Amino acid sequence: MCTPLCCLSQLACCCGSAACSCCCNCCPKIKQSTSTRIMYAFYFLLVTIVCCVMMSPTVGEALGEAIPFYSQMCETINAGENCKTLVGYSAVYKVCFGMSCFFLFFSLFTIRIRSSTGCRAAIHNGFWLLKFILLVGCCAGGFFLPEEKTFLQVWLYIGAMGGFCFLLIQLRLLVEFAHRWSTNWMSGVKYNRFWYASLAFMTLMLFSIAVGAVVFMAIYYTHPEACFDNKLFLGINASLCFVISLLAISPWIQKLQPQSGLLQPGVISVYVMYLTFSAFSSKPKETVEVDGVNQTVCVFPFNSGTESDQRIVSILGTTLLFACILYSCLTSTTRRSSAALRVYRNSEPETERARCCFCCGDDSEDGDEEKRSGAQNVVYDEKERTVYGYAYFHFVFFLGSLYVMMTVTNWFHYADHEIEKMLEGSPSVFWIKMASCWVCLFLYMWTLIVPMIFPERFEA
Repeated sequence: MCTPLCCLSQLACCCGSAACSCCCNCCPKIKQSTSTRIMYAFYFLLVTIVCCVMMSPTVGEALGEAIPFYSQMCETINAGENCKTLVGYSAVYKVCFGMSCFFLFFSLFTIRIRSSTGCRAAIHNGFWLLKFILLVGCCAGGFFLPEEKTFLQVWLYIGAMGGFCFLLIQLRLLVEFAHRWSTNWMSGVKYNRFWYASLAFMTLMLFSIAVGAVVFMAIYYTHPEACFDNKLFLGINASLCFVISLLAISPWIQKLQPQSGLLQPGVISVYVMYLTFSAFSSKPKETVEVDGVNQTVCVFPFNSGTESDQRIVSILGTTLLFACILYSCLTSTTRRSSAALRVYRNSEPETERARCCFCCGDDSEDGDEEKRSGAQNVVYDEKERTVYGYAYFHFVFFLGSLYVMMTVTNWFHYADHEIEKMLEGSPSVFWIKMASCWVCLFLYMWTLIVPMIFPERFEA
């Protein structure tokens, strides 16, 4: 139940510089830095859902049936017949243009903020109602841009470049995640053998999944008379995963990086196999003549083409898209995430404490705690220095906005795209995902061999 004092604190959060918190005193205390990033992620997710709705003709038809006088209302607001200017790829481009402008503005506005005590930091951490109104205004303003055709053509290429940059950040995050996972759990091995058993179990599970994925794709996504590209790229990617696994446990790498093991290449291999499977699923379908009948080959064996199967795959793909984007935006902007990629000769993190939820940040309670009656307590942990780079945080969200725009509209094949067809065949999506596999493998391999190339820079 929301008490009067809690309502006042939420009002201060919406219209003032106070940090947001839940109206429930049974919730564990939350840090201001965490609360702020959750709020921006909520705004980002909200606009992303709106974009998915705009790309769905099913939702548009349902609204037309559910809302009385729908066509008359669309004509009244000058949205065209059945609100056609508010749906489709052009509407998504305009909404994402507004969201990207919102985050780009805050990226420039928060440059060189060192603590949360200044007025710019107060705006960044509070005034959520005003910022929500600003975000809605930016998204709505995209529909009033002149020269729509020119705008869409130019914004397409800007979105492609920004989306690709976000993919690179996401791949860097994956490599950082693998290193950080192994380092955290290895730090607990000398105190408790449970962590050693956990490492071995997770490593075995990851490689079992990767090998199973290779066998699955070799059976169902190759054919003796077709799908030559699938055979070639599956062989290349599987071989590269095998190479990085051997490299990670080689004596010369172990000498420079004692924390290196099989867990990191296991994570990378599973992700590469997922991207490979996703790339194969994105290819245009191939047919082979069997007994005088054209037969579609190299397709998902359990997808019979029914509408229910397509909806299940689309829902899972969209959910995975949301999870990757939000996780990337929230965790790739901290100082600790960039430090995880820095390796030093014979170094072990003395202050590292092994935890199952190692990616949620540490449990340090530096800062002033504000006790709120009937509400969640807030720890102001950035009065001395910021936990993350504000400007870089917003810039990642700016690139994420472009990535959402390109993904939802199927990159370069947008004219007749619908959200229900997100996972259907497209050559551009195939090559983007295949290139992402190689970039991810190269990035991880680089973190292994760079201490050998520049040993003086990585000595403790």
